[in-house]
Amino acid sequence: MTTYIPSLTLPSAVFEQPAVSVLVPLALGLGVGYSTRPTQAQKLARELRQPPGHPPPQYFGPVWSFLYASMGYAAYRAWTAGMESFDVRKVQLAKQGATLYTIQLGLNLIWMPLFFRLGRPVEASVDIVALTGITAYLAYIWGQVDEVAGWLLVPYIGWLSFATYLSVGVGHLNHWDFEGKEKDAAREAKKEE
Repeated sequence: MTTYIPSLTLPSAVFEQPAVSVLVPLALGLGVGYSTRPTQAQKLARELRQPPGHPPPQYFGPVWSFLYASMGYAAYRAWTAGMESFDVRKVQLAKQGATLYTIQLGLNLIWMPLFFRLGRPVEASVDIVALTGITAYLAYIWGQVDEVAGWLLVPYIGWLSFATYLSVGVGHLNHWDFEGKEKDAAREAKKEE
């Protein structure tokens, strides 16, 4: 069981205002997405063997935007409900959830660089499995503080489960090695610049 760890938790100001709670994961996700060079990532994705059912690359941006916004709003709801409660247990759960939320957000943000930038499908798959488990536990914890906050994380958990399938599937189908494909995608990206 995790506890509240202030040094591993976003500042309370992030959780106290709905706009800030929603914009922080959106901005961080967008920043990581663009820093990973989306054109090169899309080219690499096209060169990798994909498992059945993989969506077109243009679906990922809108889906992740929705998920970041809903996780941010869940954070605001759970934090507010917990901090305004007279129930000490709910206060503790809200704080514990804030630490879990920060950890899951960090794991979320490192997946894309691990997978696309560094070409490390094993590490990216371990990351997303841990991320999915922590997020499921977070939904359970925050669901005890504010039921809506817990339910707001359900689409995220569903997408993470699907993304885990994709991550492991791509890794497996490409023998857990992106080395040659990564260089081809980088060369193609430079030609277009």
